[in-house]
Amino acid sequence: MAKILVIDDEFSILESLDMFLGEKGHDVYKAATGEEGLVLFYQHAPEVVILDIRLPDQNGLDVLSQMEKNEYPAKIIMITAFQDMETTIEAMKRGAYDYIHKPLDADEVEKAVNSALHILEVDHKTPLLEDMGEFPNREVIIGKSGKMRDIFKMIGLLCQNRAAVLIQGETGTGKELIARVIHRNSLFDREPFVTLDCSAVVETLLESELFGHERGAFTGASRAKRGKIELAGRGTLFLDEVGELPLNLQGKFLGFLQRREYMRVGGQQTLQSRCRIIAATNSDLFALVQQGRFKRDLFFRLKVVTINVPPLRDRLSDIQDLANYFLQKINLELGTEMLNLEQGVMDRLMAYQWTGNVRELENVLVEAVVRARGKVILLDQIEKVLSVNHSLPAMGLSSYSLPHMEKEHIQNTLTQVRWNRTRASRMLGISLPTLRSKIRKYGIEPPDLFEQ
Repeated sequence: MAKILVIDDEFSILESLDMFLGEKGHDVYKAATGEEGLVLFYQHAPEVVILDIRLPDQNGLDVLSQMEKNEYPAKIIMITAFQDMETTIEAMKRGAYDYIHKPLDADEVEKAVNSALHILEVDHKTPLLEDMGEFPNREVIIGKSGKMRDIFKMIGLLCQNRAAVLIQGETGTGKELIARVIHRNSLFDREPFVTLDCSAVVETLLESELFGHERGAFTGASRAKRGKIELAGRGTLFLDEVGELPLNLQGKFLGFLQRREYMRVGGQQTLQSRCRIIAATNSDLFALVQQGRFKRDLFFRLKVVTINVPPLRDRLSDIQDLANYFLQKINLELGTEMLNLEQGVMDRLMAYQWTGNVRELENVLVEAVVRARGKVILLDQIEKVLSVNHSLPAMGLSSYSLPHMEKEHIQNTLTQVRWNRTRASRMLGISLPTLRSKIRKYGIEPPDLFEQ
């Protein structure tokens, strides 16, 4: 079976664990001091160490730190009779696999040991990720499916001109990323790329954000400010969630697109701009036009070229490449060494209903990496992340419309966090203003218990 080292100054615990683990077929080594434990550790290279926090000659946390410096991948389970927050945090911070409180429960010890051994086995058997070479420093769109190849072709055509672009797709599909790639590969890539999230700015300030304002234009305008159009210069202005523009501002923006002239709020001087406009929306703009909530002329001005970004569930063949890319990105950003996914994880990811799309997939993998106790993401870890933080079950699309699915997902998430909108927006991967907008759109109301 496995070699297990137990370090504790209580004779009864050493004997009990020796007998219990020995009956399970493990080779057990015992030490009553930190120094003796380290000698046995380097001598026998155990797979699992059960280590007491308080030892007669040194602190168990220091012993843990010394063991963690060793290249041999032992899993160290800390045990203690003192249940304080600081010690628990410090032990996990230093690399402990688990933390168990005394008096020891046999089932809990066995579960921790078996779990540690399982992770070591998976780490050993699972092949490394396919090497992507030098990790890109810039944004890259991942995908080999037919729908994504069509988008790549269109990006190539758009890079040769300044035509207005409307990018349509669900939340989390990567609309801003596509806009950035268009800009980066264009003839004016050295010019600014400026973004304005129309759902993240209160309506009264949107006009100033877009066009700028002069000093004294309104209460609080103590100095002149350049708007996003002016800041974009000859580059690109990316308008995210353009469907959230108020009607009165839609008219003014339409006038700018027609004449390429504008004035700051409170200003008299006519300014000009040749910036490219790329707009994005997760709404059905044509439906908003029919409802009288979006100006028809502005709609056609924006959709000179339209890119429809497919949801992740419509390009499941890209999940493998996306997961590969995100794991390497996460390793780089978090300083982790996650090597791959356990067998079965990819099938689970392919079966999940990704209502949050690519952004949700990345968030799931980030959380799984943080939770991981080894170098491979286990299937049960993915199941926990999907069930705890992403409560919408997999279901056939034929029985639900996409708006219905989104509404249900938002309701489930809000209920889970007891209507803490800030936490809900983070879990959903959307901004707080966008969440509020969707709550109004779908008529979602909190139970009386959560009303704030």
